[in-house]
Amino acid sequence: MAPSAAEKAGAIFRKLDEAYGSRAWNTHTQQKPFRVLVGTILSHRTRDEMTDRAADALFARHPTVEELASAPLESIEECVRPVNYHKTKAARIREASRILLEKHGGETPRTAAELEALPGVGPKTAACVLVYGFGLPAIPVDVHVHRIANRLGLVDTRKPEDTERELWKVVPSRWVPRVNELLVKHGRQTCRPARPLCSRCPVRPLCAHERESTLK
Repeated sequence: MAPSAAEKAGAIFRKLDEAYGSRAWNTHTQQKPFRVLVGTILSHRTRDEMTDRAADALFARHPTVEELASAPLESIEECVRPVNYHKTKAARIREASRILLEKHGGETPRTAAELEALPGVGPKTAACVLVYGFGLPAIPVDVHVHRIANRLGLVDTRKPEDTERELWKVVPSRWVPRVNELLVKHGRQTCRPARPLCSRCPVRPLCAHERESTLK
């Protein structure tokens, strides 16, 4: 009997965990909720190393939500200059900090709806805060996770938001908090966009892309 979608997903994530473990691949997701929020806003269309550099510089100068809410915009921009769209992100971070003070007592919300009401926060950023900041079940899906989930055959979708919904249906609950982490690591180290390193892939026997390639 062929394995169910959940059984296949569980097998894939077990193999990815064995291959990549739980070692952090950046620092901006290994923080308290507010810092995960700011770091994830900074990370949009920016490499992790640049995001980490900007976040470290920003919190070295303005370490609290109170200080960020009242900081001169030019100061925030200077700190986050390594990231793409740094001026837009600086303005969003200051405004989000102000809203957190005014509406949430300076605390970072624990729900997706409240997080997505903040400037610069979409479903992926909100999910990152929930899973990395609070340790709550969430599946952050960006274009990279979307690509890898489809390539592996975990889902068959056209948009990241569809991928998130479908992953919830097939991923066993124990692996939900690790989905983003393990797929990101797999994409960085092995399952590259243009030239995936299939010969050393830890989930090669389970991969839909590999099966399609052998049939051609």
